[in-house]
Amino acid sequence: MKTVLAGLCLAVLLGLANGAQAATVLVTGSNRGLGLEFVRQYAADNWTVIATARNLAEADELKALAAKHKNIQLKTLDVVDAASIKTLVQDLKGAPIDVLINNAGVLGAKADQRMGALSRQTFDQVMGVNAFAPLAISDALLENVAASEQKKIVAITSGSGQLASGGGGNEVYFYNASKAALNMVMRRFAFDVRPRGVIVGIIAPGAVDTDMRREVVGDRAAQDLRPHESISAMRQLIARLPMNKSGAFLNYDGREVPW
Repeated sequence: MKTVLAGLCLAVLLGLANGAQAATVLVTGSNRGLGLEFVRQYAADNWTVIATARNLAEADELKALAAKHKNIQLKTLDVVDAASIKTLVQDLKGAPIDVLINNAGVLGAKADQRMGALSRQTFDQVMGVNAFAPLAISDALLENVAASEQKKIVAITSGSGQLASGGGGNEVYFYNASKAALNMVMRRFAFDVRPRGVIVGIIAPGAVDTDMRREVVGDRAAQDLRPHESISAMRQLIARLPMNKSGAFLNYDGREVPW
């Protein structure tokens, strides 16, 4: 009986039993890694999932997942293209979004982020995708989020955006800088949307064994969290995220990160 009750409590916590109207989540960068796992878990729990990717034609795993779940809607979104964002906003006009998850991100070519070979073009790309795009998309879809029941916007950051740990060693200057910038712009955004009742979560997923992580640390990523472990923990954190933690830099386990 205790197990059953615990399961029911978790379901309510995650917004799975909140009336007949299913909660809605929008996830950017849904075609692989953490984004794909967000889609998989929310869809399995009967949320309405709006899964976006820049190139759906090549998003085979995402399309296969959508074929199994009628509650997944696939949308094309290039997060750094103003016209693409505008098209999505028009397509979703009047549709409440309970949780907006800004997950899309890029590492950038490592060879372009090393002393002696710094590329301004790669810097602009990484900063655009990782820092500007989440702010721009959050701003563009603010009315959709404010019209929902849960009113939450999440930015997936990284522990590498923590200034206190900026000791170097991974040679991805631009990526590190972009995550620090993301933390700051979303913190400011959190203050501005607070009067609307919107909560902003800035959450680091921890060290997770993904393709991007392996580009940085190689096979050592095998010792890291599995994607389903990180996403499960982040979903629980998002579900219970209170207004007094809006704009705080949080680890996936709920611990506040000094930065």
